[in-house]
Amino acid sequence: MFDFQKLNVYHKSKAFSKEIANLLLSRHFDHTTKDQLRRASFSIMLNIAEGSSRFSNRDRKNFLIIARGSAFECVAILEYLCEMKELGQEAFDYYVGNLDEISRMLFAMIRKLDKIE
Repeated sequence: MFDFQKLNVYHKSKAFSKEIANLLLSRHFDHTTKDQLRRASFSIMLNIAEGSSRFSNRDRKNFLIIARGSAFECVAILEYLCEMKELGQEAFDYYVGNLDEISRMLFAMIRKLDKIE
């Protein structure tokens, strides 16, 4: 088992990415929005995984920061979709709630690495 596979935040971000993939399959959003949301949601889990392979805490932290940035990017896209009435408020709240949890977990990991450096 790889180190990242032991992380709860990795499993939560993978589940989020799968949910977004299913949302995108079931809806007809424009190509650019679909592509960007798919890549941003996938980027969260991939950066967590890649960061775990790094030897220095500084490098690990950088990948966690990028993962957190991708979570924020997802929020912005989902907010846009909600405001354009392409995503309901209930669905928006659900997805953003998941992203908030993921973001907080990443932030805690980043802070922990700050203290180790």
